[in-house]
Amino acid sequence: MRSLRPLDFLGSIKLKLGIVIVAAVGVTVAVVTVGGELELPPLVTALVALALALVLVQLLAHGMTYPLREMVAAARAMARGDYSRRVTATSRDEVGELARAFNAMSAELEQVDRLRRDLVANASHELRTPIGALQARLENLVDGVEEPDHETIEGLLAQVQRLGALTEQLLDLSRLESGAVPLRLAEVGALDLLDGIASDWRSRTTGLGIELEVNVDPRDLALRADEQRLRQVIDNLVANAVRHSPPGGAVAVRAAADGDRARLEVVDDGPGIPPGEAELVFERFYRSDQARSADEGGTGLGLAIARWIVELHRGSITVDRERPRGCRIVVELPR
Repeated sequence: MRSLRPLDFLGSIKLKLGIVIVAAVGVTVAVVTVGGELELPPLVTALVALALALVLVQLLAHGMTYPLREMVAAARAMARGDYSRRVTATSRDEVGELARAFNAMSAELEQVDRLRRDLVANASHELRTPIGALQARLENLVDGVEEPDHETIEGLLAQVQRLGALTEQLLDLSRLESGAVPLRLAEVGALDLLDGIASDWRSRTTGLGIELEVNVDPRDLALRADEQRLRQVIDNLVANAVRHSPPGGAVAVRAAADGDRARLEVVDDGPGIPPGEAELVFERFYRSDQARSADEGGTGLGLAIARWIVELHRGSITVDRERPRGCRIVVELPR
């Protein structure tokens, strides 16, 4: 179609229309002049002039309207759920700008649709695992294969708790992505916040021998944040650090002032995150340790939620691999 679009180099649709009109008038005048010199009947001259003018207009206007026809076809395909269609965007005028904007919109919609499909598939898989375990244990109880002792009830309760946590995280992520979670910003003391989180995790990791260290510089560092949401972020990062740390390992939680920003770090001495997965770990349901079973790891939603909360605070969260081993996750927030 490129050969049928001779006016693509022009940057204005008005100029193109003007050229089409002038060309049509020029062809008409030329045909009338030639017809007069050849003494052709006026009706024949008029019909020939009209035909040639229409052919010229069709030839020039075809390239101008072709992207619009493509957009109509692509819009109909999108209505059927096909977001892979793109339109030709070689023109430099307003139609070309519209075509490029349409392609950008199509690409974004295609990505959103892919994420939606992935979310449904992953959520179904994650929900099916505890539901299957619950069903199997309950069938054993009904059939008399297992006795309803304390250990069995604890196992059932653990699966129910896992289902509840996954459901709550899915709802939380949905609210965050839709912007339905307003932040209640206030001054938060970094030392009190991190000490409280570390104290809570020390009580949970008594048998693992994992040491939790807290370091805040300066000691009176204050953050402008939603305390509940920021606690959720740090708590999730500490949970991941504890989960990946070897027995007898150490987890460090740090906070420091960095100009007009505050820098929070959670550091562990576990196996670390491969360089190629530094961004992928923030995707929903992604686990950097795919070889582990879901029962041993998290749901894969914690870091996705953490990123949304940090970005709502106009901050950033990144992964920095420690050497020779371990992982450091850095959260930067405006002060």
